[in-house]
Amino acid sequence: MRTIFRKLTLAFLLVAVIAAVLVAVIVRLTSPERLNVLLREQARSQLETLLTDYYTANGSFDGVAAELAADGFLPPSPHQNQPGQPPGSSHPNNRLVFALADEHGVVIVTMLPDYALGSQLSPDRLALGKTIEVNGRIVGTIFTPPDPFVFTAEEQAYLTRTSQALWLAAIGAIGVALVMGALLARTFARPLRALTSAARKMADGELEQEVKVFSKDEIGQLTQAFNSMSHAVSHANQLRRQMTADIAHDLRTPLTVIAGYIESIQEGVLEPTPERLEVIRSEIERLQRMVEDLRTLSRADAGELALVRQPIAPRALLERIASVYRHAAEQQEIALNIDAAEGLPEIPVDEARMVQVLGNLVNNALRYTPAGGTITLGAAQVENGVALCVQDTGQGIPPEDLPHIFERFYRADKSRAESDGASGLGLAIARAIVAAHGGELHAESAPGQGTKMSIHFPIS
Repeated sequence: MRTIFRKLTLAFLLVAVIAAVLVAVIVRLTSPERLNVLLREQARSQLETLLTDYYTANGSFDGVAAELAADGFLPPSPHQNQPGQPPGSSHPNNRLVFALADEHGVVIVTMLPDYALGSQLSPDRLALGKTIEVNGRIVGTIFTPPDPFVFTAEEQAYLTRTSQALWLAAIGAIGVALVMGALLARTFARPLRALTSAARKMADGELEQEVKVFSKDEIGQLTQAFNSMSHAVSHANQLRRQMTADIAHDLRTPLTVIAGYIESIQEGVLEPTPERLEVIRSEIERLQRMVEDLRTLSRADAGELALVRQPIAPRALLERIASVYRHAAEQQEIALNIDAAEGLPEIPVDEARMVQVLGNLVNNALRYTPAGGTITLGAAQVENGVALCVQDTGQGIPPEDLPHIFERFYRADKSRAESDGASGLGLAIARAIVAAHGGELHAESAPGQGTKMSIHFPIS
């Protein structure tokens, strides 16, 4: 099995091997040439210095051959000035093959077959050499062809030791790369193995998983994203289970009432009076509302909630809601006001759906606002859109309940919600419809200071 540990380790090792071998080969191939250039440049510089000093001291190059032989540039032989004669001593300088012409271009010292002793060189050939100047005057020309030196035993040993050191360094670099590659691969692989193990546990049903974050790089960000996903999935699963239990509970209550009345009427214990039939009918309507609410939510979740958008003025929408609920508000001795400026931009919404949303919000406000309170329907232009709000002066929402009020079947005041027939789906449906319009619904509240439900619609 090719794990990421093996792949990363082999990748680091391969890069190190290639780099080390390339460096070693390049240095090995270029070292002799570089050493040869260095030795030749040193010998030529020494030769130029010697000739300059000699001419300065003697005023000419007469007898310079003996001086060159004494310094190792020429072999100590009576035939030292014969063309093409190979060096005859072991002095390092005698490996420099050269020729010397005087200020008139006449060859006076030569070790080159192409530069015969006493020959007159043309200006073109003189231009190929290195001039010797004394007091600003050209007194001679040196010719040194780039012939490679024959290395001495010491120099050859130096090259051999250099090659050995390079290969040892390459082997050491490969070893270090192998260790570092294994450590880095382990660092990368450890969180990935943890993520794989946690993902398998989630697949087996253990949805709540927490993987330790080892770094802040991309793998660390992936781990954080996985943890967030795990918490979200676990929370969604808990909500689903709770919703299933709440649905069963909310369905059981009206069904129990209906079944009890029908069984009692069938057994003759109760008479089918209009009042009792009305109770049965109201419970059936309660079941129908709950089924319709669940259907609306399921369509919104699936993105299949049909919307017939038409531009409508925000104030006109609020006035329609106020006309529907003003009578109920008066019966509860609650003032229902509208606070919306004229001339606000129209919002493209499904009017029927928005009436449903605002109706749910106003119903909640009526349910929790005491007599003498006020409910305000507001509209205002905000940055990048229009905001609608339903604000009351009721009892408010406790801080611990505020983050959960848009969850399905969540009831901050469970006893009161069940007593007035609320399903616990109103706010969830409202948020789903607003989201389908591309808007946002959020709540602001504090105990004893009322609640403000705000809807923000972006406008292009």
